[in-house]
Amino acid sequence: MYIPIGSDMSVRDRSIIGIFDLDNTTCSKHTRNFLAQAEKNGEVVTVAEDIPKSFIVTAEYGMDRVYLCQFAPRALEKRMK
Repeated sequence: MYIPIGSDMSVRDRSIIGIFDLDNTTCSKHTRNFLAQAEKNGEVVTVAEDIPKSFIVTAEYGMDRVYLCQFAPRALEKRMK
């Protein structure tokens, strides 16, 4: 099943490793380092038309991606059901 995440983009539900709240998780230096490294490696895809509220970590076909999304994690969870 595919989950719409914004900007006419969808991801496969079984490729999702985690959905994280951007405000709560970026307090940790480990999360900030992870996002900085992903950006440096070209793995970050911004699908937010507004200020991002969450990020989605996926892995499929040997490629890791981090999607910055304008939807709250709870809204994305509802889309998965």
